[in-house]
Amino acid sequence: MRLTEQALTQAKAVGATDELAEFRMAGEKYQAAKSALAEQENKKARQLAEQAELDARLAEAKVLTRKSAEQFAEQGKSINRLRKQLGELQ
Repeated sequence: MRLTEQALTQAKAVGATDELAEFRMAGEKYQAAKSALAEQENKKARQLAEQAELDARLAEAKVLTRKSAEQFAEQGKSINRLRKQLGELQ
């Protein structure tokens, strides 16, 4: 459960929100795992916690990928502006 909590915290730290389906599912599965643990359904709790952890890690990866793509696009725009400025100087 601790790894799942850490994965949820990390995903949230990089910008994952409930708008992202994977992050929302991770939270739901984590809550279900806590309920299963309270009902002494240890195997079910472990499976749900593992699924929640993986969903949270996927959400984190998607957020980081989106941020990288945005940075890449911004760098491309900067390069094009510089090329245009160089062309105007020649």
